[in-house]
Amino acid sequence: MNKTLVVVGIVVLIVIILYSTFKGAYNTMVTKSQDTQAKWASVESQYQRRNDLYNSVVKVIQGSADFERGTLKDVIEARSRATSVTVDPTKLTPESIQQFQQAQDQFSSAFSRLLVVVEQYPTLQTTQQFRDFQTQIEGTENRINKSRDDFNVSVQDYNTYIKRFPSNLMAGMFGFSEKGYFSSNPGSENPPDIDFNMNSNTTTPNTQGN
Repeated sequence: MNKTLVVVGIVVLIVIILYSTFKGAYNTMVTKSQDTQAKWASVESQYQRRNDLYNSVVKVIQGSADFERGTLKDVIEARSRATSVTVDPTKLTPESIQQFQQAQDQFSSAFSRLLVVVEQYPTLQTTQQFRDFQTQIEGTENRINKSRDDFNVSVQDYNTYIKRFPSNLMAGMFGFSEKGYFSSNPGSENPPDIDFNMNSNTTTPNTQGN
């Protein structure tokens, strides 16, 4: 009888330990996953802010009858691709993060090329939209970089946890999988180069080399 009680006691103790371990690991994975989702929401918000700034400039250019249309078309197409890419915040897979980053980088690159052409149109440079853009873009780029860094730190913490023993044994059972990072692109930390010479009295195209 005593042996039976001992065995039962051991089994109960093992069950309690396993339950506590599973419960603790599950709750930790949920908390870390939710933190990555919160950080991702901040990333999306900052990119949307930048895209809104870009769009305000594009609208002004669209109203200019003599503006070079090829470059503008490239920007509009890149904007369409960037806004069409959606990421499921509950998954944040490496593939979806990479696709999102590529679309945003292509939009930014196309817009930078657009600004080079805009230098030849002094009247566009003096609009309120361009003045607002110049004032706000650097701070917006800094917030994007900060939100991306915070997101990467959160994802690294989450990924490291689900790969460690014994969490790795439970991650697959509960559907917790690896999440994607933002990669570092040379020059991505810099805002578009803007030199509109807005204090100049000249009305001739800007021919100064970059």
